[in-house]
Amino acid sequence: NHQDTPLYEAKTLLAQTHEKTMRLATNFSDEELFARGYFNFTGNLNLAAYITGSTSSHYDWAIKKIRKHKRSLKTSL
Repeated sequence: NHQDTPLYEAKTLLAQTHEKTMRLATNFSDEELFARGYFNFTGNLNLAAYITGSTSSHYDWAIKKIRKHKRSLKTSL
């Protein structure tokens, strides 16, 4: 969806969604976050795994993609 989004705008959107996600996460108790299967939709996982998957793990993936793209720009010049 954001392949053509300017970098400054992408950074702003990232900061906004990260802040929103962190605010939402603070509304849950430790049991709700870390007990496996506490919520039906998480199956055998805990809610924290979903939060990690949509934040830090996703950020790590995106950083690797950005670095790879930057390297490809350097070699194509």
